[in-house]
Amino acid sequence: MNVLVIGGGGREHAVCHTLKKSKKTDKLCCIPGNAGIAKIAATKQLSVFDFDGIYEYVKEQNIDLVFVTPDDPLAKGMVDYFTERGIKAFGPTASAARLESSKAFAKRFMNKYGIPTAQSIIFSSPDEIRDYVETAKFPLVLKADGLALGKGVLICETKDDALRGIDELMVSKAFGDAGNTVLVEEFLRGREVTVMAFCDGEHIKLMPSSQDHKRAFDGDKGLNTGGMGAFAPSPYFTTDLEAEFLEKIALPTVRGLKSEGIVYKGVIYFGLMITADGLKVIEYNSRLGDPETEAVLPLLETDFVDIIEACLDGRLDKLDIKWRDKTGFCVVVASGGYPEHVVKGYEISIGDLEGVTLFHAGTAVKDGKLVTSGGRVFELTGVADDIESARKLVYGQIDKIKFKDCRYRSDIGRV
Repeated sequence: MNVLVIGGGGREHAVCHTLKKSKKTDKLCCIPGNAGIAKIAATKQLSVFDFDGIYEYVKEQNIDLVFVTPDDPLAKGMVDYFTERGIKAFGPTASAARLESSKAFAKRFMNKYGIPTAQSIIFSSPDEIRDYVETAKFPLVLKADGLALGKGVLICETKDDALRGIDELMVSKAFGDAGNTVLVEEFLRGREVTVMAFCDGEHIKLMPSSQDHKRAFDGDKGLNTGGMGAFAPSPYFTTDLEAEFLEKIALPTVRGLKSEGIVYKGVIYFGLMITADGLKVIEYNSRLGDPETEAVLPLLETDFVDIIEACLDGRLDKLDIKWRDKTGFCVVVASGGYPEHVVKGYEISIGDLEGVTLFHAGTAVKDGKLVTSGGRVFELTGVADDIESARKLVYGQIDKIKFKDCRYRSDIGRV
C-alpha cells in the first residue's frame, strides 16, 4: 500500500515513523513534511490546503491511502474531497470534524446528549460578553469558537483579564474568524488527562491515556502553547475512571454522533478534567494530539495500517489492538521565543543520541545545513518501564540537541 501523510510537524513524524514499520506500507510520502520526515518518506512542498495539487500528487504516486492529521484540512473537508474521488482517506469528514472546529457545536452536542462538561454561555457580541463579565464569578475561561492552533483558550483570573481577552479574541482578532463567537466557561479544577480513541462510526477503541503540558515554562507558568511535553499512560487515569469515561463520555459521544447522522471514522481526542464531581470534557479534537501522539504511538504493537483499515471498513470491534506495557515520555525542544516571538533559521547540531527517538517538528535544510523552521523544533521521546525511568532517559540525552536560544521544560511528568 502507498500511503500519503498530510502535515509537517512532530506528530506527523511520529505517524510516519509508525507507518514505516507496517508490513503493509510499500511507499510512504508526506506533504509538506520536514527535515526529519524526509529521511523516511518522500516529501513534497505543497500547501495542506492545495487539495487539487495534492490530488495530482496522489495520482502521480499511485497513493492508496491519505492520512489527514492536521485540524484545518480536516475542517475544510479534505477527507470528503478524496473520498468523493475514490481515494481512501483516514480522518473525520468536515461535518464530523465540527467536534473540534466549532466549540459552540461541541458544547451544544455535549449538552444535548448529557455528556459532562463545564457550564458555558455562547456569545457573538463583544458588548454582550463585556456586560456578562461585569458580574461573573472568577476565574473563568474564554474559548474562541473556531480553530486557533491550540491557543484560543484564555484563563482569566480577574475581570480585567477577561476584558483584555475579549478584545484579543473578538476585537483585535488575534485568531481571525475563530473569535467571531466566544464561549465563556466555568473554570474546572482538577488534573487534566487526555484519552485518544480510534473510531469506525459504530465502535471505539481507546489508546493509552496521556497528559500534555501546555504552559510554556516550568511550574505551568507562561502562555499556553501547542504543548511542551507529554507522557503516557497517565497514572491518574485509573481503571475506575476508565469505566466512568466509557459509560458517561466515550460511548455517549459515539451514539450521539450516530444520532446526528454523522459517521465518524478516525481519531477522537478527549481532553478531560478529573474533578471532584467526576470526569468532565474540556474539549474534543478530531485528530491525534500533539505532542501526545509522540508519547503514545511508540507504545503501539499492532500494525498501524491494520487499525486504519479496520476504522475505514467499520470492523474495529473485530481487531484486538495491543500496546506495550511501558511508559512513553516526550519533551519538546522549542525556540527561545516560542510561542510569541519565534526566530527561524538557526543552525542545529545533534550529538549521538542513545536509547531515544527524535521526532522533528520545526526543521528544514537550508544550504545543506539543518536549521530551525518553527516554534516547536523537536520532540525527544523515550520508552521505559515507568515515568521516572523514562524521564531520566529523555533528560539524559536532551542537551545533545543544540541551537541558538533553544529551551525546554525541565519538569515534564512532575506537575
